[in-house]
Amino acid sequence: MHALSSNGRRISRLTAAGLACLSLVAPAAEEKPLWELGAGVAAFSFPYYRGSDQTDHFVLPVPYFTYHGDFFKADRHGIRGSFFDSDRLDLSVSLALSPPGLSDDIRARFGMPNLDATFEIGPQMDITLWRSENRARFLKLLLPLRAAFTVESSPRDVGWVFHPRLNMDITDLPGMPGWNIGLLAGVVFGDQRQNAYYYSVAPQYATATRPAYQAGGGYAGTQYLMAISKRFPKVWFGAFARYDNLSGATFENSPLVRQKDYFAAGLSVNWILGESSTRVRVDD
Repeated sequence: MHALSSNGRRISRLTAAGLACLSLVAPAAEEKPLWELGAGVAAFSFPYYRGSDQTDHFVLPVPYFTYHGDFFKADRHGIRGSFFDSDRLDLSVSLALSPPGLSDDIRARFGMPNLDATFEIGPQMDITLWRSENRARFLKLLLPLRAAFTVESSPRDVGWVFHPRLNMDITDLPGMPGWNIGLLAGVVFGDQRQNAYYYSVAPQYATATRPAYQAGGGYAGTQYLMAISKRFPKVWFGAFARYDNLSGATFENSPLVRQKDYFAAGLSVNWILGESSTRVRVDD
């Protein structure tokens, strides 16, 4: 397991990605604190990038923060601003981070430029396709479209990502009161700049085992995720497992794609240190 000091550039991204997966599910509509604040510890296992045959393992402290305002929200869906929220349709702006990668640590990219972290922002529409009468189970179609920019002194535009997903949440598991499960399945699309950022090999970086390659835009694989969580009085626990498959991706023949399918996983334990006395109704 790598020392945290030698991987500081990746920690913020891994934390964000892990927490996004770990917090996939939440209880049904109920009165909740306007905000909650806490801290915990998490263990993650992620590939260096989608298609990498190398995996990083981390154990690190993580923050815990939720906020259920009328516009600004920080919860299982991430950090976002909600522009429109009806009984069946939610239109918001959402944010995401993508990982940096040091090429010296990645065999497939050795000698190539490092991968900078990227910041993603764009609109997301959530459509509720079905919901149980007690609002404890629902099926949603999530439609995020984000523009990506490198996180550096002079940010660069590195394309667009479209990631439509079906999300099934079950918060009334028989015989398991308080436990929540979330199932998610979707496809990923990237434009030419996005796919090229991760999978193109410029001629000057070609080697005998890494030929030059130009990635095109289009289909970028599938993702399946299962998450489980439970909120105890002062502790929150969550765990997830994710499966990615790049078969059929427009860049699957890139020499940087060393593994077309893989698993990622993580778990987190968080202690709730404080919460708002103001209660608001949260309807997921």
